[in-house]
Amino acid sequence: MDRFQEAEIMRCVVCNSDNIQKKKVHEEIYLDNDIILVPVETLVCLSCGERYYDRRTMKYLEEIEKRIKSNEIALEPVGQVKIATIGG
Repeated sequence: MDRFQEAEIMRCVVCNSDNIQKKKVHEEIYLDNDIILVPVETLVCLSCGERYYDRRTMKYLEEIEKRIKSNEIALEPVGQVKIATIGG
């Protein structure tokens, strides 16, 4: 049984919608001033955006975060964030 099949009978705990589907999303892991985007597939309420992670996905994200913090994973920069200061 596909671990996402339960979405057919599931209702969102936030907005009570039954419009929940499997989607590819980017989970954010924060490290100092950096945000690392980790692609995962999970259930998402298409009405309000609430995400539902199963145990396997949570363990995966925890392991990725641990490996990032111990420098076991090479991170590829994809852009820059700049802050505009007004006045001063």
